[in-house]
Amino acid sequence: MRRTERFPVAGANSLWHVYKTVPFWKVVRNFIIIQLARYTPFLALKSWMYRVFLRMKIGEETSVALMVMLDVMFPEKISIGRNTVIGYNTTILAHEYLIKEYRLGNVEIGNEVMIGANSTILPGIKIGDHAIVSAGTLVHKDVPAGAFVGGNPMRIIYTKDELSERWQDDPIYGKNPKKP
Repeated sequence: MRRTERFPVAGANSLWHVYKTVPFWKVVRNFIIIQLARYTPFLALKSWMYRVFLRMKIGEETSVALMVMLDVMFPEKISIGRNTVIGYNTTILAHEYLIKEYRLGNVEIGNEVMIGANSTILPGIKIGDHAIVSAGTLVHKDVPAGAFVGGNPMRIIYTKDELSERWQDDPIYGKNPKKP
């Protein structure tokens, strides 16, 4: 179960009430910053923009690829660990506007996580350290540390132990990786 806080609305759908839930100028500012960062080829500058202007927690040496779309309304609810890669055109959401309610939830992405291109991460999700999310995955539930997940709906492809066994003799990911 995702960890989201639920807020009911009366009358029109919750998106109709959007500026009662988040200030208009905050959305405008966030949108401009996110759009600038989406096209910025300098990873350190992009991370700095996210930390300073969007109040996100971004670990050192984390790479957020070209065209990644962060939650424009609540980016401060997203945290990404150290040395993580977020693939091209991934979407990370911290809100959902539905018909009778809206939901907010923190997104916690661990250290040394690999998220493949074109993935979508829903609000209230925790992705554990060293996890791998296959390209094109809809992350609708938590991802255990070290697991390899993929698909829509997302499922565990390999557990941490199964992946460790598969990579046991791999020269890069194995037990005794060769240093470059």
